[in-house]
Amino acid sequence: MDLDNFADRDVAVAVAATAVVLSPPVRRVLRKGAVYGVAAALTAGDAISSFAQGAARGVRSATDSAGDAMRGAADDGEAATAGGEA
Repeated sequence: MDLDNFADRDVAVAVAATAVVLSPPVRRVLRKGAVYGVAAALTAGDAISSFAQGAARGVRSATDSAGDAMRGAADDGEAATAGGEA
């Protein structure tokens, strides 16, 4: 084998795959990386979900407060109009 063969991409991929299959430390590192990666993805998903739920709750609260204020103003206006006619 020439030195040029080791620089070939296909040979490099084959060597890396062989190292992964035959080397317990490499498999252990890859397995840990996969576990930590999945855990990070789940944690990020939970954080995004709870942020979205909190934002939706805040919007609902704001619209409820605005609706109550509008109803209160309308009731005050009706009371003032009714009081003026009497």
